[in-house]
Amino acid sequence: MGSFSIWHWLIVLLIVVMVFGTKKLRNMGSDLGGAVKGFKDGMKDGSVPPTEDKPAGQVANAAVADKNTIDVEAKTKS
Repeated sequence: MGSFSIWHWLIVLLIVVMVFGTKKLRNMGSDLGGAVKGFKDGMKDGSVPPTEDKPAGQVANAAVADKNTIDVEAKTKS
């Protein structure tokens, strides 16, 4: 009962292909590859310092700038 031989793995692969089909396996592979690529890109983006030049007094998000600011459109949306 040692390790599996190449024939065991080929039989398992054949059964998996028969159960799921090649199209579904291809879609799963491309989805997995896209997820890995997105994760790597996200890790790269996190380590790169921002290169945007903003004036010292400018706030990125105006809603966070002042707690007393009232959004007029928010009142009329409901």
